[in-house]
Amino acid sequence: MARIDELLAAGRTFSFEFFPPKSPAARATLAHTLQELQPLQPSFVSVTYGAGGSTREWTHELVVGMLHTTTLNPMAHLTCVGHTRLDLAEILVRYRRAGVDNVLCLGGDPPRDSDVVPGELTHASELVHLARAIGGMSVGVAAHPLTHPRSTDRATDRRWLAAKLQEADFAITQFFFRVAEYVELVEDLAALGCHKPVLPGIMPITNISSVARMGELAGYPVPSEVVARFDGLEDDPDAVRREGVAIATELCEGLLAIGAPGLHFITLNQSRATRQIYAELGLSPATTA
Repeated sequence: MARIDELLAAGRTFSFEFFPPKSPAARATLAHTLQELQPLQPSFVSVTYGAGGSTREWTHELVVGMLHTTTLNPMAHLTCVGHTRLDLAEILVRYRRAGVDNVLCLGGDPPRDSDVVPGELTHASELVHLARAIGGMSVGVAAHPLTHPRSTDRATDRRWLAAKLQEADFAITQFFFRVAEYVELVEDLAALGCHKPVLPGIMPITNISSVARMGELAGYPVPSEVVARFDGLEDDPDAVRREGVAIATELCEGLLAIGAPGLHFITLNQSRATRQIYAELGLSPATTA
């Protein structure tokens, strides 16, 4: 495996995000997706963690399975919600013993309509500190271009983000659709003396209603000018996909042009859109290595 901080120090990274499947059909879909994306030789891949630890074992199984049965370089997501400090320490130690070198530390949100307890650690920064105490892993955190949904204001949000990022190695953003939002985020952090790499999260739109719903949950409404590009396409899934790929490609081109340290594709366990964007950008294993 390769530590992500070392990869970023060496140059631009390209990475993919997956979620742990919960059914035989979903596992088959992901296996096919991995077969199609592995030849692109991503710098690393990440595996999400279900709310309240609901995918604790599935996430571990997928991360460790990738490590031992593929050429992929996996990073585990981990959230504070629903866990004691000892739980989290045990999870991190278990990953280290399995040879996993990368973790994304998140605060997390409890599942809706659930009795899952908040957790002994309240903020992602506390989990970053715990991961550092255990040692041996490259540590990332999440960033929200428009501020975290629970933040009271932008200035406060940026101060909290800068503080947790100073102890971490890098950040990955929630998905967004405007280059200017990324630029403002990075500039705000720089003004606070924080210059750690911030990887933009890219969500290719293949279903406008599902992305809009996820945006609402994440506190990031899909911009009106993006929604307008799908007018009249609602009954044509192929046209929606083509437009979604075009929007994501334009965003990636803009981000690469301003010097973003990489691109992190949120795949939703599908490969087609990501492969098409790669082709549009002229990327290949040779150009991303």
